[in-house]
Amino acid sequence: MRGETKDTDRRTRLLDTALSVVVTAAVISAALVASAPGVLDLLLIAAGALALAGHRSAPRAVLAVTTLCMLGYVIHAHPGSWAAFPVLAAVHAAARSGHRAWGVGAGALFLTGYFTVLAVTAPATQDTVERTLLLLGWFLCAGVTGLIDKNWQAYLRQTEQRALDAERSRDETALRRAGEERLRIARELHDSLTHSISIVKLQAGVAVHLARKRGTEVEPALLAIQEASGEAMRELRATLEVLRTDVVEPGTGLDRIGELAERARTAGIALAVTVSGDERPLPPAVDRAAYRIVQEALTNVARHADRAMTTVRLTYTERALTVRVDDQGPCVAGDTVTAGTGLTGMRERVTALGGTLDAAPRPAGGFSVRAELPLRTAGTVG
Repeated sequence: MRGETKDTDRRTRLLDTALSVVVTAAVISAALVASAPGVLDLLLIAAGALALAGHRSAPRAVLAVTTLCMLGYVIHAHPGSWAAFPVLAAVHAAARSGHRAWGVGAGALFLTGYFTVLAVTAPATQDTVERTLLLLGWFLCAGVTGLIDKNWQAYLRQTEQRALDAERSRDETALRRAGEERLRIARELHDSLTHSISIVKLQAGVAVHLARKRGTEVEPALLAIQEASGEAMRELRATLEVLRTDVVEPGTGLDRIGELAERARTAGIALAVTVSGDERPLPPAVDRAAYRIVQEALTNVARHADRAMTTVRLTYTERALTVRVDDQGPCVAGDTVTAGTGLTGMRERVTALGGTLDAAPRPAGGFSVRAELPLRTAGTVG
């Protein structure tokens, strides 16, 4: 947006400069046709007309310089009424900028000087009065058109502001509705999942307790169920909190990658985790998305890759975090992979952050998930 504003300002300055050069050339051409102007006359015309290039930034200064220079030219060379053209443009600019009194004063000063010169040099009183009144009409037109332009610009600004206010109201309405939808989803998740997961956790805990009470060895799968159900409850609470507050909860990102890896190893996955680059705190949305991608990829390894040997690589660069999960499962190059809920969720998370996701069979066998998450992003992922 700032770049567009600078480009617009640059184009406007170039246009104003070009117009001032055109006005200067036109007035000098008229002076050359009417008589043979001297060096002083040409300098006065150039200074008065070229000053119009700054009429937007300093309208009063431009009005003063243009009026004095062209009045000096009128007194020195006694030209025709066309010499008033730069002053008319300056009066128009002053009126458009809200300096009507300055425009009236400059017009009155120039007309007084012009009338005096005509009265001294042209004995025909009627012709002098007619030419002065005609020039007075042109000055009135310049002032009126400047005021019309000012009011039109104010109308455009008000229209633009009303459009911005309407857009802001739509955004606020959309945010409110999104918040209501998040609350509804949170209630549905709580009602549908919390009870079932609690029952699983309770039953697993009872089974473990009874096994230990009998002095028998507790099955690793039963312990994994107990731990996974407890973790599922914590994850569900965190998700519900995010849905209710629209804030990414700290402590649910890569700082827990060790716990995630340990659970994967307990489930029978031979897992290696490597980190390269300058490890540092991440934006909460990126941190949480990276954790969820690794979590979902390891879940897919357990479900579809027969708990094959897997590597997780986290690569930190200045602009992005790359998450790569490679397994050595039975998938081979060329196999058709149907994206389920897990891969779809990964892609949605990465896309929301402006990143890229590649999930496909590896040429050497197995499956690979690679996500690149930009570190500078305004997106949020719950």
